[in-house]
Amino acid sequence: MIQDLHETIPNLKPFDYSIHNDSNFLDQKWVLVNGIAEKKSTYIFKKDNVLEIYRKDNIIETSWNIHFQNIFTIETEDGRATVKAYLKDEDILVLNDQSKDEFALFINTSNYADELNSMDDVQDYIKYKYKQKASNLIYDHQFFYISESEEFGPFTVEELTQKVKRGKISAFCFVRDINEEDYSNRLRINDLIQEL
Repeated sequence: MIQDLHETIPNLKPFDYSIHNDSNFLDQKWVLVNGIAEKKSTYIFKKDNVLEIYRKDNIIETSWNIHFQNIFTIETEDGRATVKAYLKDEDILVLNDQSKDEFALFINTSNYADELNSMDDVQDYIKYKYKQKASNLIYDHQFFYISESEEFGPFTVEELTQKVKRGKISAFCFVRDINEEDYSNRLRINDLIQEL
């Protein structure tokens, strides 16, 4: 069961109560992706083991309990479920039902301006998060560039952008991340600038 989950959603990390509970879990708006097209459900895990489930104009108040670092019991209108919790990142929560071969996927929309009401909205959210992560990753990294068969750097994307704006280098020079050995990715300065 757990192997199938990790194949379906790679790079899951077990939820660690001592690390994630206060910062990434409690009082967040977790939208249930499973069945979102039929009915949207937003789960908010509160202190004192209160679970609020929002559906349209209806609020269901129920309970949740943690038994170990990442094993929860959740009470819903479908009954009690024991689940193992995983995080894909700080905004994607997976609850793997321990008695069934099923899991529930949640997206934290607390810091997301748009509504999630359909699978198209979920795809838009994932694209948005990917672009945001890519921008942050690119912005924080340093790159070498090659011009006229000579290598220069490392420079941040901001520094490279300034060099392009001042006409010191071409936006079409090839770049490589400081962790790469060669320019086989065929990435250009212009590609980095477009991702910011």
